[in-house]
Amino acid sequence: MKKIGIVALGRYLPAQKLTNADLEKLVDTSDEWIMTRTGIKERRIAASDEKTSDLAIKAAFDALKNSPVKAEDIEAVIVATTTPDSGFPSVACLVQKAIGAKKAFAFDVAAACSGFLYAMTTAKQFIATGMVKNALVVAGDKFTTIVDWKDRNTCVLFGDGAGAAVLSSVTQGGILSDYLIAEGDSAELMGIVPDKVRTPFDQGLEMAKLPYVVMNGQDLFKKAVPGMAEAVRIAAEKAGVNVHDLACVVPHQANDRIIASVAKRAGVDKEKFFINIHKYGNISAASVVVALCEAVEEGRIKKGDKIALVVFGAGLVAAANIIEWSY
Repeated sequence: MKKIGIVALGRYLPAQKLTNADLEKLVDTSDEWIMTRTGIKERRIAASDEKTSDLAIKAAFDALKNSPVKAEDIEAVIVATTTPDSGFPSVACLVQKAIGAKKAFAFDVAAACSGFLYAMTTAKQFIATGMVKNALVVAGDKFTTIVDWKDRNTCVLFGDGAGAAVLSSVTQGGILSDYLIAEGDSAELMGIVPDKVRTPFDQGLEMAKLPYVVMNGQDLFKKAVPGMAEAVRIAAEKAGVNVHDLACVVPHQANDRIIASVAKRAGVDKEKFFINIHKYGNISAASVVVALCEAVEEGRIKKGDKIALVVFGAGLVAAANIIEWSY
């Protein structure tokens, strides 16, 4: 079997920070309340004129800057997002144009917070079959545009940002296993619900208001913890790797309580989990790739290490990958 791995990583976080102290002025909350329940201290907020595609493009350029693969050799561009600039064109097509990947096909993947692993696993299949040699996978969300800033249960959680990875053949290691799962029966636990529906027959109605995220946090917690722990277990089993031999676990950065519970349930020391939620909050699909990028930069992941990536998101969808790090 061809060995396929990540050969470069990049990220982009907007400059503006929104701290818990800032949120105290917007809603009935406090730094202590937010930190105790989520582990989040601050999050990044994209500028009003920054679109999701802008975030994604900057992350893509950052990954290519570090990559042995040049933009002109990228043959697939896949972007994971739930906040595209518009219904179409896809964010992936805008990224493809910006980086000059003229040989590439491009499309978006909508798998909420699990989007990066869904997109990466899809890209891996294209390389494995020989259809392409090199792929660029980007995850980006301007999630703060779909948050109700009067709802303290959701507005404290999310931020904006993007991360990117270049995938190609590697001589050793690479992605050892993939696991994707969906539980559509629980889709109602988190979603985006518009206030009105526009039709051509309702010309007298006002334009529909912006839709906002709604979620059932307690029930999501009950699903996320076993879902992520089981995903790690299954992916490790498929890779022939004992979870105790994992050097690092990079989880979706949704909530520190969730991460602690996943670690306990999966039987992996929480010290092995890389956590940066305190700096960025939940940046949806970008969370896991931004965390992965920082874990590598900080030396938490080294060449030859076996690591796990695990995510959970609205849908409900979950995913995990076991990777032997190759650079």
